[in-house]
Amino acid sequence: MSVHPDLHQHYVLACQNLGRPEHPFIAHVLEEADKNDKIWTKGITLKIAGNNHLVPVQRITGDDLQVLASVLCNTVFITGKLFLCSLLSDLFVPKENSTLRYLNLMFNDIGISGAELIAGALHRNETLVYLRMTGNKIGNKGGMSFASMLEINSTLEKLDLGDCDMGMQCLIAIATALTHNKSVKAINLNRPLLYSQEEETTVHVALMLKSNSSLVELHLCKHEMKNFGVDRLCEALYENSSLRYLDLSCNKITHDGVKFLGELLKRNQTLEILDLNANRIEDDGANYLSEALALYNRTLTALSVVSNNISGKGLVALSSAMKTNIELSYIYIWGNKFDEATCVAFSELIQMGRLKPNCTDVEPYEVDGHVYLAELSHGLQKHYYWTPSCGEETNQDANASLAITAVSEY
Repeated sequence: MSVHPDLHQHYVLACQNLGRPEHPFIAHVLEEADKNDKIWTKGITLKIAGNNHLVPVQRITGDDLQVLASVLCNTVFITGKLFLCSLLSDLFVPKENSTLRYLNLMFNDIGISGAELIAGALHRNETLVYLRMTGNKIGNKGGMSFASMLEINSTLEKLDLGDCDMGMQCLIAIATALTHNKSVKAINLNRPLLYSQEEETTVHVALMLKSNSSLVELHLCKHEMKNFGVDRLCEALYENSSLRYLDLSCNKITHDGVKFLGELLKRNQTLEILDLNANRIEDDGANYLSEALALYNRTLTALSVVSNNISGKGLVALSSAMKTNIELSYIYIWGNKFDEATCVAFSELIQMGRLKPNCTDVEPYEVDGHVYLAELSHGLQKHYYWTPSCGEETNQDANASLAITAVSEY
């Protein structure tokens, strides 16, 4: 026996009962789901997308999310002994056989109330391991609700709160929560709204790293971080043995700050991926990194120094480091000052097989006997959630009985 619920009709009735207008895109997605018979044996995937459409769609809000939740929480599909609940039913009413593991709500219009609703549900949820909220302007108050959640939840492993307009207060609260949280392995805190030049948030993140032993991936892009902040982070990382991916892109780090990183790399044996994209480390910074990588470090596998005002001297030094350091497999250098020596050096690395074409963002070509480098669309973004103990979404995640996604890749 099987029951085939009409999701769209349930949605129309829910909107009428709650006095809410129908969201045209949600209605369309539910109609399409109703037409697909296969979902009733394999589980439902509803792609509630924010901004990844050729034709723009109306974004969902916290109120829209509540209506959808009411529909899915009251919609049950049974086939034989297989009991499939909705994603939000799993999230809001935990069950022994809950299956939700991945929830992606990127780039919608979820605000404070929606953030509080989701974070509050995670106080009780014991199955969700990956949540992406990027691009929803939940602000400081919404961010505080997630900080409170991290004090309680012990299941969530990957949390993406980038570009959510969070402020200093909630970033400090999140860092404090992660001091004690043992489950989160990856967190994205990119592009907060910070108005202080004192780098208080970086100081608190550094304090967290001294005692946290579970975090393997940390994104701190666009934090207005300067050399002082890098120094504090490096001090903490001497005591940290878990972090493998450190993203410091789009900050205000100069060669003096990279000197601290160079000294760290001489001793650190866990960091595998370092993103310094869009800082200003220049040749001196590149030389600090090259020395550490050529003579000491054998752990780092991926490095990005894109758009750092590095000239041929520094870039050639990095290429030379790759000849002695066989562990460094990925390097991204576009946006710097290429001279002929740079072009020849990286062309040789590629031709000799030391640097594989899909492991860098440049490709050599020759014109009139001179070697040049063209840009490739490769970068560290493909390494997000790539580190061994925090890998990409597994088949189990992808085949969960129900997932609502708003997929928009970085």
